[in-house]
Amino acid sequence: MVEVSWRCFSLELHNAPERTLTLDEAQAEPRKGIRMLRTALAVRDGAGDDGVGRFYAALGTRTWDGLEQLGDPEVVRAALTDSGLDPALYDDAIADPATWKRLQEECSAVRDRVGAFGVATIVLDDGDGPAIFGPVISSPPDDADAIELWRHVSWLARYESFSEIKRDRTVPIDLEHARVKAAKRAAKS
Repeated sequence: MVEVSWRCFSLELHNAPERTLTLDEAQAEPRKGIRMLRTALAVRDGAGDDGVGRFYAALGTRTWDGLEQLGDPEVVRAALTDSGLDPALYDDAIADPATWKRLQEECSAVRDRVGAFGVATIVLDDGDGPAIFGPVISSPPDDADAIELWRHVSWLARYESFSEIKRDRTVPIDLEHARVKAAKRAAKS
C-alpha cells in the first residue's frame, strides 16, 4: 500500500528571479499554481492528505481532461465541490496571508532538502528517503501494471548508484490537453 503525505512545491516560486515573489505580485497576476497551492494548504488543514488527493484529482480532471483553466478561481472552486469540499476554501485561502508564507516555506524546505526541480517531486520513505521527479508515463496503466511500475521505480530511486534514465516519448500522452496542444502546434506548421 502506498500512503501519500501531500506537501506543496511551486515552480512559479522556484523559477522566480532570485526565487523571490511578493504576496502583492502573486495576488496581482493570475498565478494559477500559487493560488491552487494556497488552496491545497487550506484543504490539508481541514480535510487532511485524503482531501488534498481528492482536490488534486478533481483539478487534474478539469484542467487536463476538461481543458478548463487552472488560473480561473471558478475552476478551483468547482474542483473543491467535485471533491466534496467547501468551495469557500479558495476564498479563505487567498484572503489569508499565512497561506502565502506557508507555501513559500514548504517550497523552500523541499527544494533545500531534496533539491526539487520539477513537479511532482516524490520523496520516498515517509519523506526521509530519496526524491524523484517522475515517472512520466503516457497513459495510466491498470492497477497490476501500476503496482509493478511503482515497485521498479521505487527500487531504482533507492539504489544509491542510480542517477537518471530517460528516453524519447514512444506513445503520445493520453490527455485531452496534450492532444489539443499537439493539434495547435501542427496547425501552425
